Amino acid sequence: MNVRRSAAALAASAVLCAAAAPAALAAPSPAPPVPSGLYGKGDPTYDGVWRQSLSFLAQSTAGLRPAGQAVDWLTGQQCADGSFASFRADAAKPCDAETMRDSNATAAAVQALTAVGGKDAVVAKAVAWLKAAQNEDGGWAYSPAPGAPSDANSTGIVAGALAVAGQQPAAVKSKAGKTSFDALAALQLTCPQPGVSTAADLGAFAYQPDKAGKLAANADATAAAALGVLGKGLVVAAPTTDVPVTPAKPSCGKAPADAAQAAAGAAGYLDATLARTDAHLMSAMPGATDQPDVGNTADAVIALAAGGHKAAAAKPLAWLEKNGAAWAKTAGPAAYAQLVLAAHAGGADPRAFGGTDLVAALGTQGPAPTETAVAGDANDAVQENDDEGLGSGLWWIIGAGAAAGMGIGILISGRKRKRQS
Repeated sequence: MNVRRSAAALAASAVLCAAAAPAALAAPSPAPPVPSGLYGKGDPTYDGVWRQSLSFLAQSTAGLRPAGQAVDWLTGQQCADGSFASFRADAAKPCDAETMRDSNATAAAVQALTAVGGKDAVVAKAVAWLKAAQNEDGGWAYSPAPGAPSDANSTGIVAGALAVAGQQPAAVKSKAGKTSFDALAALQLTCPQPGVSTAADLGAFAYQPDKAGKLAANADATAAAALGVLGKGLVVAAPTTDVPVTPAKPSCGKAPADAAQAAAGAAGYLDATLARTDAHLMSAMPGATDQPDVGNTADAVIALAAGGHKAAAAKPLAWLEKNGAAWAKTAGPAAYAQLVLAAHAGGADPRAFGGTDLVAALGTQGPAPTETAVAGDANDAVQENDDEGLGSGLWWIIGAGAAAGMGIGILISGRKRKRQS
């Protein structure tokens, strides 16, 4: 979740600003100072709200309450219209037309502040903004603006946020009467498309159609979409029983009939892809050679667990136990948080995950949280809302050029991406 996000945000920024400020792109501004209430020491420009939100969610699963200083920083990032940008260096300055709103950051903040509790007004404003930013096809763009196309990652995390906040995603409709499921269903591969996908990709989701309207399988988009169609947030309870994964059998040219069919197709694709690469997903970043995508693998664990696929999730989770901690140590708080969320979804102990106490390590990344039963209760509420829903590996940057044509590969794949948190 962390790097994937920052690269996508970087690509989006480049595409939106290239024409207006070519000089600025040639000579990027120095990184802003990291606020004392923010988790992580790296440049927060592209993922400040995201990594803060994931940190809160991970701590909530461990019965911890974020420090007041940290919560205040996050709530202070909200714009007057309810949205959140990726990061605002000067939160005292009102958001204006030049402030690039971030649907993913807003959706993550909704989930995090719901888990924290006591921030109903902030959450309500953010939810209202998300509803207003819905595209006619029922989905959401990374940075909503007139004409900005929906993508699977943004739509998936927003649908999950709505469910966590007590909404029914199926009841949140665009002016054209479309829902998040409609938008996601249109992005699921049901037929091989020459030059782009094969029979092995069936059931996967694309981030967005390419220029020709074809869909290319994207593992991270598939994981995000699986949560979205099920109405699940980023916090997923570990399955108590196992639902076997079955190979996807979509009807060529026909969108999935319902959430169960769409989610089953996604699980089938993820499970088969993991099986081909020793239980982990591979980096899709240009130039990467045989490089595992740790964050994307964690995404897959959470998505499989959301579908009840306990046994299938256990395989990549075991791989993460062996390889995740070293990645998180260099990638920052969002990476630690993502591993905690994957461990939670897979039924593992995040305090003893491959010999690492992920919860303690995350706690050192920012203001110290406190032990409290209330935080656990807040997390239970998040999961309860998940259950009422419709029933998110470094995300590789697709590049500014590709972003202009087929959309920014949202969040750069898992979240290790170009800029470390």
